[in-house]
Amino acid sequence: MLEKLTLRPTDVVLEIVLEQREFAQRLVAKPGDKLYCRLSINTQLLARVDMLMKVGKNNFKPPPKVESSVVRLEPKNPPPPVNFTEWDGLARIAFCAKTNFNAAFKMNSVIEMLEKNYKLYLSIRNMPVEENFSMQEKVIGILTNLNMETARARSMDLDDFMRLLLAFNSEGIHFN
Repeated sequence: MLEKLTLRPTDVVLEIVLEQREFAQRLVAKPGDKLYCRLSINTQLLARVDMLMKVGKNNFKPPPKVESSVVRLEPKNPPPPVNFTEWDGLARIAFCAKTNFNAAFKMNSVIEMLEKNYKLYLSIRNMPVEENFSMQEKVIGILTNLNMETARARSMDLDDFMRLLLAFNSEGIHFN
């Protein structure tokens, strides 16, 4: 439902939804909040999100086991100028490690994926791979230049993620 609202062009200018309380809290979570996650930044990238009210389980018959909340979603128009697949790829990596970016970007599977994408990027442009190339060094260099090597995804806002994505993309590193 949220994907439909936020990723596909529609005439929807506002949507009011009833969600499970914890899910709603994740949608509106801010950097530093315990529930701030990939869902938070993806939703907030594409829509303005507000929690309107809490709805107790006793308002339903039979009462569910969880509390609910009413959430207001207003798609951003125009949508931000970012490739959502790239954005989500970065977010997936950033939020996979509970510690910091150094840990997330040092995982072998992440380095291998980024290196494969980088070599494909160069190949499409008929550009050679640098001699003694190290994807891990390239990634750590980008994080260091942005002073984000010890940053945690849970403390970064949308602008921080946008700067990080643009820095990676400008070096030919892509996440799709």
